[in-house]
Amino acid sequence: MAVKIIAALSAIVLLFTPVPAVAGSRAGIVPAVAGSRTGIVPAVAGSRAEIPCPKPKIAKPSAPPRPTPPPENAEQMAVGGADLATHGLVIPDGAKNPPALTATTWMVADLDTGEVLGACGPHVHQTPASVQKMLLAATAIADLDPKKQVTVTRGDLDIEPGSSAVGLVVGGKYQISTLWLGLLLNSGNDAANALARMAGGGGTDGVTKTVDAMNALAKSIGAYQTHAVTPSGLDGKGQFTSAYDLALIARVCFENADFRKYALTKVAQMPAQKSPKVGGFQFQNENKLIYNYPGAMGGKTGFTTVARHSYVGAAERGGRRLVATLLGAEARPQRGWEQGAALLDWGFSLPKGTSVGSLVTPEEIAESTKAPAADAPEPAIDETVPAAQQDAPRGLSVAAALTVAVMLAVAPLLLLLIQRRRRRLSRRF
Repeated sequence: MAVKIIAALSAIVLLFTPVPAVAGSRAGIVPAVAGSRTGIVPAVAGSRAEIPCPKPKIAKPSAPPRPTPPPENAEQMAVGGADLATHGLVIPDGAKNPPALTATTWMVADLDTGEVLGACGPHVHQTPASVQKMLLAATAIADLDPKKQVTVTRGDLDIEPGSSAVGLVVGGKYQISTLWLGLLLNSGNDAANALARMAGGGGTDGVTKTVDAMNALAKSIGAYQTHAVTPSGLDGKGQFTSAYDLALIARVCFENADFRKYALTKVAQMPAQKSPKVGGFQFQNENKLIYNYPGAMGGKTGFTTVARHSYVGAAERGGRRLVATLLGAEARPQRGWEQGAALLDWGFSLPKGTSVGSLVTPEEIAESTKAPAADAPEPAIDETVPAAQQDAPRGLSVAAALTVAVMLAVAPLLLLLIQRRRRRLSRRF
């Protein structure tokens, strides 16, 4: 009898005792796994020894020192996969060695599946030069009417003396489509300024607005090492990109039909102008890949004395569309486009499905940067309930607490009465 009474009392106590919550959790909410944001995989410190990238033996080039990059962010270095968080080489297990290149960093990726086939320092900050014009195209090409006519201003020709220009003249009138051709074929910095001004509304602050939009686009697609200062890629303080970012930008560009058309155009015509009177002329595509590589889709070349040679090139073969990006290269023993072609050959030699990482999508980035859900609001205070009851622990009301206390106090008395009854019965018999 005593055992039954105690068991019953224990059950009552357990019934009214609140279950403590797991640290960091709330009722009905499972804590998120740290570092599990979509598209961003945290790097494991020291998980893989860095492998030097294959390099040809060349004389050290005479070039100004590279700009000091911003501090590296471990999470951003691992965008697309933890294996990409390296300054060295990352290729699939069992893959043949990639070509030896003068490029400081490079990457090969599939434009359709997003698979990263291999890379050398994919997230390392580098100076872009004119491959930055692809970011301008990714930002503005879909918003500018290619048939619209633009009158060139003096500010459009405010470019570094001796830098590449397609030959626009102040007061000249050109279609937007002609400016895009001048930008992508002849790397015209004058065309870059005119297009950026128009994309930014056409006013004196148009270029600034477009550069801001370029940076916003870069962040929205996961190009975290990219920061534009000029629309053309002419050197600017704090201007950087990476081989991985250029692949993300190229992916946006090659989704646009106008970009694909312009990038494959071999020869274009600059129209004559009446006022001022200037004759028309032809200009050619400087990207030699489209003349020499079967299945070439085009891309962009770049060079400044600080950035050295940069290159983005894409090609299609056997139903696969690959892009190669490279930065900080020298022109010898191979020019930038030739190094891009060598990377494309290497990429196409790998079997489909080969991967060391992935190109994140804008949807993944939007999901990963979404603000966490707000905490559930605290229950409203009911002024009709005594404060003592409102402050009591959840799941254990004041009445229940008093009931348990009384029953625990009565239990010893019940046991004592039971023992006395047993003694009396034993004396009778």
